[in-house]
Amino acid sequence: MKKTELLDRCARSGEERLLLGRVLDRLTEARNRSIPAHTQFLSPAEQASTADLLAACGHPRHLMFGGYPDAERAVCLFLPDWQEDEAALEDPEGPVAAIRAEWSGGVELSHRDLLGSLMGLGITREMLGDILVGEGSAQVLLLRSALPILLSQWDSVGRCKLKLREIPLSQLEAAPPQIKTIRDTVATLRLDAVAACGFSTSRSKAAELISAGRMSLNHRECTKSDRMVAQGDVLSCRGLGKCVVKEVLGQSRKGRVMLVMERYI
Repeated sequence: MKKTELLDRCARSGEERLLLGRVLDRLTEARNRSIPAHTQFLSPAEQASTADLLAACGHPRHLMFGGYPDAERAVCLFLPDWQEDEAALEDPEGPVAAIRAEWSGGVELSHRDLLGSLMGLGITREMLGDILVGEGSAQVLLLRSALPILLSQWDSVGRCKLKLREIPLSQLEAAPPQIKTIRDTVATLRLDAVAACGFSTSRSKAAELISAGRMSLNHRECTKSDRMVAQGDVLSCRGLGKCVVKEVLGQSRKGRVMLVMERYI
């Protein structure tokens, strides 16, 4: 299938068409030149769009990699036939790099503070992966091509001075996510009912959030309250976070659907 036909089939908007066009360019580069190629960092929604495109392309060899397991933002790596997956992920000169920023004085810097400071340098969001904030320090994932800019120019966040150093990906310290397990029943597997269960709100409030465009199902915006949800689906809501349908256990004696969900808090 030609590039134009693939984009006509997979892209849902002009913005998504530009994104997927760039993804196809990187895939073509890897195939034609037999070299590794990669995209910029992709959000979960962009990763879902890319996965649909690559399925339409016949599932070419690729890896989603954000620098550590379970990274939210990731680049899509396209590998030539001669390169093994493990070698690509362990390559010290691979496309994903990491820096550690440290500060003192008991100052508390948030994810927003750090991201705003980085973008003030002209660094775009697509060049940055996850930002892991700790007490007095943060670990920033970024494209290796942006590493010289950060190391030479990022010396402060507001009035707070920073000390920077590159660290190997193997030294990243990612705290495990905090997860609350929810065991409950719902009348139906409709999105509004499952979202109400997962986010501990009323079904009517969940329906309002869905119609307002704040709810995503498997990282795609969904405005239909009656969309059916299945085991393994990911629900996310702006302002409320994310939850996953881990198990659908069948019906209770009262005819309700028993669920096990995990909410990220």
